[in-house]
Amino acid sequence: MPLTQTELQEIDRANASGLQPVVFVHGLWLLPSSWDRWRALYEQHGYTTIAPGWPDDPATVAEAREHPEAFAKTSLKLIAAHYAEAIRALTIKPVLVGHSFGGMLAEELAGEGLSAATVAIDPAPFRGVLPLPASSLKSSAAVLNNPANYSRAVSLTFDQFKYGWANELDEKEAKELYEEFHVPGSGRPLFSAAFANINPWTEDRVDTTNPERGPLLLISGEMDNTVPWALVSAAYQRQLRNSGETEVRQIPDRGHSLVIDHGWQEVAECALAFVKEYVPAIVPAKD
Repeated sequence: MPLTQTELQEIDRANASGLQPVVFVHGLWLLPSSWDRWRALYEQHGYTTIAPGWPDDPATVAEAREHPEAFAKTSLKLIAAHYAEAIRALTIKPVLVGHSFGGMLAEELAGEGLSAATVAIDPAPFRGVLPLPASSLKSSAAVLNNPANYSRAVSLTFDQFKYGWANELDEKEAKELYEEFHVPGSGRPLFSAAFANINPWTEDRVDTTNPERGPLLLISGEMDNTVPWALVSAAYQRQLRNSGETEVRQIPDRGHSLVIDHGWQEVAECALAFVKEYVPAIVPAKD
């Protein structure tokens, strides 16, 4: 799937700025617009940002809900290739910031040497991450309970969203986030993750040893039911094989919605501090 006109315009803007780019990678059941507040914050601190979509992402939440079939055949392989194309179109190697499956994809792209530094927030597991927490299995049951969902787009009910994403939020905020951000999601990434450790051809794999990976920060929401600490900790242990700096942070009392809920800025600033340490903002030369 070629880059969209909007994505090409964002890339041109980033290249023309001369600033250090940050690429935001959204996860399942969200759209690029979920990063809007993060992008504004990072640009206030001297970075330029782009937020490509997954292939075939509709432009808006309303359009996504009206045409869920657009997501049905989106695979991890296609998504990774789409982001790699966007990254290679940048004139400066970017920082990658991803959440959930976007976090795993950020790790994958970093493992290909495409990132100057990477922040993976509650990242989905990849091949070699072995724990199977009960809460994670329950969160993914909406898709995995029916094998036919492999080729479908699946929406979460509010109760499923509340358990998997908003378990640390009150009912009012949980409903607001569900209405503002939730869109249908492809079943394929979840099936890839579920069978990654028994399928030698899985698309859900990360090269954790490439010395060109660069610095990596993993962030975990302490109370996340979808990607609990056991999964983030196991990913961290595998990433420690890398010669690059590898760090992990746990954000207390937060669930999987930590990048979009009322406490998003705490997480964004935690990630930003890491980014600033290893990839400072570029000050363009004056004529």
